[in-house]
Amino acid sequence: MSPVPPPLDRFDPRAWCAVAVARLSHDQPEAALEAARQAIGRDPQDEWGHRLAGAALERLGRDTEAVAAAREAVRLAPGSWAARLRLASALRRIPGRWREAWAEARRAVRFAPDEPDPHVLCGDLALLRGDHDGAARAYGAALRRRRDHPAAWVNLGLTLLRWRRPRDHHDPAWEADPRETGRARRALETWSRQVRVILAVAAAAVCAAVVLAGLGLVPGMHGEVRIGGALALAAVLVVCVRQAARVGAWAYVPGMLRRDLRLAMSVALGLLAPAAYVAGLATLPEPRPGALQEVGEVWAGAIGLVLLNPAAALAVRLLAETWRGRPLAALRRFAAALPVPPAPSVPPAPPPPLGPGAADRAATRDIAVAFWIVAARAWQATAALMLVPNAAGVPLAAVACLAVPAVLLRARATGAPRPRDRWLAAALTAPAVAALCAAGAGVATALAGPDPAVVALWRCAWGALALGAAAFAVRATRAWWRGGPGPWRASLVPSESRGRWIPGDLTPSAGLSEEVRHAAAYSRNVVLACTGADGPRALAVSAVTSVTPAGDFRLIAGDEAWEAVRRDPRVVLFVGDPRFWAEVRGVAVPDDDVLRVTPRQVLMREYPGRHQARTR
Repeated sequence: MSPVPPPLDRFDPRAWCAVAVARLSHDQPEAALEAARQAIGRDPQDEWGHRLAGAALERLGRDTEAVAAAREAVRLAPGSWAARLRLASALRRIPGRWREAWAEARRAVRFAPDEPDPHVLCGDLALLRGDHDGAARAYGAALRRRRDHPAAWVNLGLTLLRWRRPRDHHDPAWEADPRETGRARRALETWSRQVRVILAVAAAAVCAAVVLAGLGLVPGMHGEVRIGGALALAAVLVVCVRQAARVGAWAYVPGMLRRDLRLAMSVALGLLAPAAYVAGLATLPEPRPGALQEVGEVWAGAIGLVLLNPAAALAVRLLAETWRGRPLAALRRFAAALPVPPAPSVPPAPPPPLGPGAADRAATRDIAVAFWIVAARAWQATAALMLVPNAAGVPLAAVACLAVPAVLLRARATGAPRPRDRWLAAALTAPAVAALCAAGAGVATALAGPDPAVVALWRCAWGALALGAAAFAVRATRAWWRGGPGPWRASLVPSESRGRWIPGDLTPSAGLSEEVRHAAAYSRNVVLACTGADGPRALAVSAVTSVTPAGDFRLIAGDEAWEAVRRDPRVVLFVGDPRFWAEVRGVAVPDDDVLRVTPRQVLMREYPGRHQARTR
C-alpha cells in the first residue's frame, strides 16, 4: 500500500491531523505518528493531535507513551468524549489500570451517549473480566445507535459463547501485577502435576506388588508395601513446601480459582489425589496368593482415581468447553458483522478506513470456531443417544438421534457462511450420517428384529462417528503443526473494527473561529441551556472568563447550572453578537470555580435582514 502523502498546506495543523487519520486508516502507524507530531508542533493546544499521537503509539506497542499522549488530550479538553475514549483505550492495555480505564469509558458514555464507540469499549472492558451479561448490554446499546457496527456484533457473539481469554486467571480489575498472579498460577499447576505424577507412580508400584503377590510370583510383604507407599507421601510433602514458597499472591488465589476452570480442576485433583492415595493405602489388600479376588471396592476406586485422574480431567474439560454458551445464536451475530454482498448492478463499496477486511477476518474466524463447537456437540450427542437403545433395551429409542440432523439444519439457517474447510465439512456430516443410520437401525430392529442389515447400519453409524473424530484430529494436528488457529474455543478472537467509519477516538475536534472566540469573550448576551430537575432550562451566564487555546469556554454560572451539569453534562451555549449568533453544543465539566465547556459542535447563523424578516 502506497504511503499517504503530506498535506498541501504544511503549515496547517489540522491538515496534518487529517493526514495522520488517513495513515492510521492505511495501517501506517509510524508515518501517522510523524504527522501527529507535525500537527502538535504547529499547534500544541489542539487536543486532536495528541489523540492521534496516542493512537499511533498504541498501534506501535508503546503503551506508556500512548497513555501520556491521551492524558495530555484530556487535560486540554476535559469534556471531550473522544479524548476520554482514547485514554480509556490506552489504559486498558496497561496492567492494573482496568478500573481507571472503566471510569474513563463511562465518562465517555456520559458525555456522548448517542455515540456507539463508548458503549462498545465498555462492552470490551466488561468482556475482559468475564462479565458477559454486562458486555451484552453494552453491545446492545451500541447496536441501537448503529446497527452495522461490526465489532459490536462480533463481540456480542462472543458473550453468547461465554468467551474468556486464554488462561483467564487474572482479573484486570485487580491491583496485583499479572506477572505475579502468573507465577502463582504456574506454581499451583506445577505442584498439582508433580503431586499427581508421584502418587501415580507409587500407586502403580503398589498395584504391581499386589498383582505379583496375587499370582504367587513374590512373597507377601504387606508392611513393606505400606512403608514404601508412605515414602511417596513424604515426597509429596516436600513438593508442597517448595511450591507453596513460590506462590506469592495467596490473597488472589481464591479469585483465580473462580475465574479459571482449568486451574480450579488442577488444584482440586492435586488435593483429591493424596486423599485417594491415603484411602488406598489404608485399604490395601494383603499381598498373597489369591488376594486379587479379595480386592475391595474402596481400594480399587481410590487407586483408579489416582491413576486415571488425568483422563477424567480431560473428559470433564472437553465437556465443559463444548457445552458452554449458545453457538447457534452466536453464529447469527457473527454473520451480522459480515458485509452484505452488493447486487450485480451495484459497484462494491470502498474498503473500510481501518484496513480492508479487519472485521471480516475476526468474524470469519469466529464463525469457523463456532461451527466446530456445533460439530463437537453433535458428535457427543449422537454418541450418547446411540448408547441409549442398548442400555435401555428399547430399539425405538434410537429415533431420538434424528434431533441431531435437525440441529445441524438450524446451524445452516443462521445465515453464517460455511467456511471452506473440508475437515469441518466432514466433522459436520459425520454425526448426521451416524444419526440417520442409528435411527434406521432402531426402526428396523423394532419392526423385523435383529438381522445382518441392522448390524451393518450400526456399524455404519459407529464408523461415521469414527470418521468425524478423525477429521477433528487431523484438523487439530494441522493447526498445531502450522501454529495457526485450531478447532477449539481458544481460537476465538474479539474484534476492534469500526467498519467503514472513522473510530470515535480519531474524529476531529470542533474548531472555533476567531469570530466565535471574540464574541464569547466580549459578549454580554450568553445563555446556557441545560437539563434541570424539572426539564430543560435556559440560564443566563454571569461571564465568560476566557476561551482556552484548545477552544474550551470557561464560564461563571450560578448554583442551578452546576446542579444541572452534575445531572447531565451535555449543554448548549448560545453566544450573541451584533452580526451573528453561535450555538455551541458541548460538554460542561467543573474546573475549580468555573464551568468548562468543551465544544462538540458549533453552528453559526447570521441575523436575518429586513427583507428576510418580512412575513406574508
